[in-house]
Amino acid sequence: MITILCIEDETAIRKFIVEELKDAGFATLEAANGREGLDLIVSAWPDIVICDITMPEMDGFQLLAAIQMNHPELTNIPFIFLTALTDRDHMLAGLRAGAADYLTKPIDLDLLLAKIEGCIRQLENDKRTGRAF
Repeated sequence: MITILCIEDETAIRKFIVEELKDAGFATLEAANGREGLDLIVSAWPDIVICDITMPEMDGFQLLAAIQMNHPELTNIPFIFLTALTDRDHMLAGLRAGAADYLTKPIDLDLLLAKIEGCIRQLENDKRTGRAF
């Protein structure tokens, strides 16, 4: 079963996303900020991470950078930013930072699930070819 970590500081949004992911058949983990998210990524190795950018303690950009710098073994986990930062510069910064994708709020669940399906196909292809695992 695919496990998805949702990192979102707004409780209602996080609970909504997690519930929808569970309804779609995914196992879920959740964190309220980047620091909690980093701890879960390191300890649980989720298959996919969905992460807000603007959060207390450690924002999404800082979290992704911390993974890349301190945990290179985890850099193949697909990282999807889901944020209210809708301008093109933030989107480009997120993708250039190494995110697999960048989605904006309000949440389009069909689009989010389609992006997750794309990440799963890539993970399966990587496993099949022996790349990065």
